Amino acid sequence: MLSWDIVEHGKPLQKAMKDTPRPQGTEVLMRITRSGVCHSDLHIWDGYFDLGGGKRFYVKERGCVPPFTPGHEPFGVVEALGPRARGVKVGQKKLIYPWIGCGKCAICKAGQDNYCVSGTRFLGVNRPGAYSTHVIVPDPKYLLDSSGIDDSFAATLACSAVTAYSAANKLPKVGKNDSVAVLGCGGLGLIGIAILKARGASNIIGCDIDDTKLAAAQKAGAKKTINTRAPDALQQMQGIAAAIDFVGSPATAALGIAALRKGGRYVICGLYGGELVHPLPPIAQRAIGIVGSYVGSLQELKEVVALAKKRKIRPTPIETRSAEEANAALEDLKAGRVLGRVVLDFESVVG
Repeated sequence: MLSWDIVEHGKPLQKAMKDTPRPQGTEVLMRITRSGVCHSDLHIWDGYFDLGGGKRFYVKERGCVPPFTPGHEPFGVVEALGPRARGVKVGQKKLIYPWIGCGKCAICKAGQDNYCVSGTRFLGVNRPGAYSTHVIVPDPKYLLDSSGIDDSFAATLACSAVTAYSAANKLPKVGKNDSVAVLGCGGLGLIGIAILKARGASNIIGCDIDDTKLAAAQKAGAKKTINTRAPDALQQMQGIAAAIDFVGSPATAALGIAALRKGGRYVICGLYGGELVHPLPPIAQRAIGIVGSYVGSLQELKEVVALAKKRKIRPTPIETRSAEEANAALEDLKAGRVLGRVVLDFESVVG
């Protein structure tokens, strides 16, 4: 098998030839054909998350130690089955749920693998990921049928779309006259707009610092767009019922929280980095909610796939590139040159 690995954080990925693993027990060997490129891959590539105040969380502390294969938006074909794997057949195309928990703790048993205390089996985070021709999946239950959905778009559902969907699930009930702000209109924010629209939100405000991305937000369904560099950006947003922050920076957090009406809710799922400094009394006095959201559950991904099959959510701009362009894709994403999502094509890679 071939993989594109982080050998040294911050340095170009290196192509590596390895032995193709053999599935054991309930495991399934997947031949990867598509792998989405996510902003979280940049943090793993760099080796840390910025916690603000000069503090960092190093990914090696959660098991991501080079050489390591990133990639957590995987789509592929069943190539081989372990002796106890049931429910799938060799040759079937499947979307892979990557947020795989230990399967033993109470949280996993409640269907919330993505909140697993150990979190030691997340593909592309602390287990070898999908910048590779092959991936081992622990159990067929993590494989979803996405027939009828474009392969590249399907790959992005595993992180981008399920993250946006889970964040939207944490919003309060939104009335027809209520406004919801989407902070950050990159790949995550654009699918977030599509999901909010599918859930019945009609007054969606797309917020970004890039006019090109704001134009894409309007095309995706935003009723209004705001360049947050404008001096009156807060005034334009004031009184929103809710905000989903797909960036997760001090600037977007401050803006989203300040713009909330009384009883409003700010949901953060972006991991750009930094720290939040906010006076405590107004949180109670304004009765606002500040909520974190991390990717999504297996059930939520099933619901996202169902929406995509019904064409309730449609692909945002997606560029499919050769797997050989993995380094260029990361560089372009880091420089802000990507509109929507880049998906790597591993189908033609011989490995």
